[in-house]
This record gives sequence, structure tokens and C-alpha cells, in this order.
Amino acid sequence: MSESPHTDATLPTTRGSGCPFDPPAELLEARRRGPVSRFTHVGGNPGWLITGYDLVRSVLADPRFSSRKDLMNVVDFALPPAPPGEFLLTDDPEHSRYRKPLVGRFTARRMRQLTERIERITADRLDAMEQGGSSADLVTAFAKPVPAIVICELLGVPYEDRGSFQSQIETFLGGETDQDELIAAYTATQRYLARLIAAKRAHPTDDVLSDLTDSDLTDEELQGIALILLSAGFDTTANTLALGTFALLQNPAQLAALRADPALVDQAVEELLRYLTVAKTFMRTALEDVELAGVTIAAGTTVVLSYQTANRDPDRFPDPHALDLRRQDGGHLAFGHGAHQCLGRQLARIELRVALRALLDRFPALRLVVPPEDVPLRPEAADVHGVKSLPVTWAP
Repeated sequence: MSESPHTDATLPTTRGSGCPFDPPAELLEARRRGPVSRFTHVGGNPGWLITGYDLVRSVLADPRFSSRKDLMNVVDFALPPAPPGEFLLTDDPEHSRYRKPLVGRFTARRMRQLTERIERITADRLDAMEQGGSSADLVTAFAKPVPAIVICELLGVPYEDRGSFQSQIETFLGGETDQDELIAAYTATQRYLARLIAAKRAHPTDDVLSDLTDSDLTDEELQGIALILLSAGFDTTANTLALGTFALLQNPAQLAALRADPALVDQAVEELLRYLTVAKTFMRTALEDVELAGVTIAAGTTVVLSYQTANRDPDRFPDPHALDLRRQDGGHLAFGHGAHQCLGRQLARIELRVALRALLDRFPALRLVVPPEDVPLRPEAADVHGVKSLPVTWAP
């Protein structure tokens, strides 16, 4: 396909009215015109926007494209390297050094062993909701606490610290507070992680951080790794759970199908991951001149990979804008692809399967208590799409 003339000054910052689950119309239009579009980064530097499924997938697996933060040519000044341990923004060999000690701790088998504990955490949250009355904000009462408790247990955060720790990570990951509060929450989280790692070195327990203290990773590197695990293990899962419930409530036929057939939950989770794609974009920088779909990406140019349009690509997914829990054409890119594919994808799948199934079983009459257009969305500038709150009731 030839070069597309479509150009965006920056990524679109709003979604269409009444379309909380669809990508912004400008991105869908960019994909319609072609899988590669001219793009100007917020700092004014030229780049490219990749919107097609096949090209996004190929770039993610192409060693000619770098994940390094310091190579991202998106602003008018040089970015620093990623902090130690933050492996999402590094290349090999550094990336493998950080990721390899984690791989064995996030296998599908080990994550399945957590199912019973996740079921108990989920049931406890549903009990608390039920005891609190017949309505709640699903975000604060359920969608955030379940993955937050799970990731705290994986990292070995003591029970008595979890309330304040969860509040801190919600503040800096949410990105919706003022800059001073965000920095304060981030700093407090880093200080807490430093103390936690020191405690694990002195008195190891049965958790991921304790296991990692037996490696050659420094305390600073362990802090960076813990921060990545927090971001990936909390924010994306919480937003998929809340937004996914919203999507099901807005698609009653699909919701009824899931209620009628509990075995459909695995397919339902995969389809919600594709349909919602809450982690919207990632970036890569060309290490050499690379040709994509007839366009030459010059060395040093940073490309934006639109996961959300890739997962709505009509060349890959028939009727891509429909939520179809019985969809057979899998292979979505919600967890990325290649060497940087999400390490915790199996954990996220189990959390979503357990939480969705339990929520719908516990509350057969679950419904919104506000018009759908009044459900507040997170700002499009946030890294992860979702809802700020989801007021629901389960009264008959």
C-alpha cells in the first residue's frame, strides 16, 4: 500500500460522543486511509503513526526498531535512559537481564495456581459490596481493589501497608491529579519500595520480590522492576475490568449469552481485551532505514503503534467494531507481541475471568444507575483508557 497523506499534529484527545469503547474517530479514519500515516510528535518532530494490525505486529517483532527511551525522538530535547530495572523501555541485553529472572515466576502454570486465592479475594470484595447496600461505584469497590490486592500479595507488601500503598499507586498511575500530588505519590511509592526491598533482603518471604533478591539485581533495579509490575499488574487490569463491565451492560445480548454459558468466559475475556484495548499505544524508534508498506521510516524516527486501531482492523477482524463474545478469530495485540509482550498476561486473564464471572453470578440484576453518556471517562491523554467511575446497582 502506498504512503498515506493523513497527518495528525498529535494523537486525538477525545472520543466520539456516545462511543466510550471505540477508538477516536480520527484514528479510525487514519486506518481507513492506510496502515501508515505521517505524524508530528508533541515536541514537533516528524514521525509515523502505524494503525494496521499486520504492521503493528511486525514492528513489535522487528529488531530494527528499538524500545529504548533515550532513542525516542519525540521532543525537542534528548530524553534520558530508562531508570534501572524499567525493562519496558530497554533493549537487549539489558532487557533480557531484567526480564529473564521474572519469566519463570509468571508462567501460565504458576498463574493458574493463584486461581483459588484470586477467587477468595474476589469473593471478599463482592461480600463487602453486598454488605454496603445495593449500589456502589464499581471502580473503587471492585475493579481497582481486586488487582491491587493480587499485585500486593505477589510483591509481598505487608497487609498493614496495603491501604496507603494502594492509594499512592492509584494517585500516580491515574495521572488525573495535579503535578505536585502526582510527584509526591510517585516519590512516596519509590521510598516505600526501597524499604520493602531492604526488608526482603533481610527477611525473605514467599513472594516475587524476595525471589529476586537472590539474583544479581541491585536494589535500584529491583525498584524499577517492581514499579513496572505495579503499572502492568494494576492499572490495565483494573480498567479492563471496569470498562469491560460497562461494555457488557451496554450489550445486553452479549451479557445474556455470557450469563447463560459460563464456559464462554474465556472467549469473552479475549474479546473484551481486543474490543477495549485499554493500553492504547506504544512507541518504537527505527535503528536503520526500514520500509513499511511502501514508506521509508528513516533511522532515528520514532513511530507510534496504535494497538487500539490494530485490534479494530477490518483486514484482520471481521465486523471489528462489534462486541462478539463468540468471536473465533483471536490473536489480538492487547498484550503486545514479540520480546516485550506483557509478562503478566496470564495473570491478567485469570483475574478477569474470575472477577467477571463472580460479579455476574453474584448480581444478576447488575445495571447502571446513571445514563451511559454520564459515565465519566479517563482523559484520552492518559496512557490507559478506562472510566473514572461506574455507578451500578444490583437491586431487583
